[in-house]
Amino acid sequence: MNLCNVDIRVKIGQRLRELRTKKGLSQEKFAFTCDLDRTYIASIEQGKRNVSVANIEKIATALDMSIYEFFKSDLFK
Repeated sequence: MNLCNVDIRVKIGQRLRELRTKKGLSQEKFAFTCDLDRTYIASIEQGKRNVSVANIEKIATALDMSIYEFFKSDLFK
């Protein structure tokens, strides 16, 4: 699969799942940490949500990283 042709929503979802699982967090615990609904986190990870900038900030903060660090991945090249 050519990553350039993958929808940005899918890339964000893949990155979120990668970082969340590295921290050993369930979707439920992570959602609680960033004050978002678990089903919302699940739909982001499935590439079904167009995530707002405000929620990307919440997600990055909950992962203890900057937005820049969140997007610092080969997925976004």
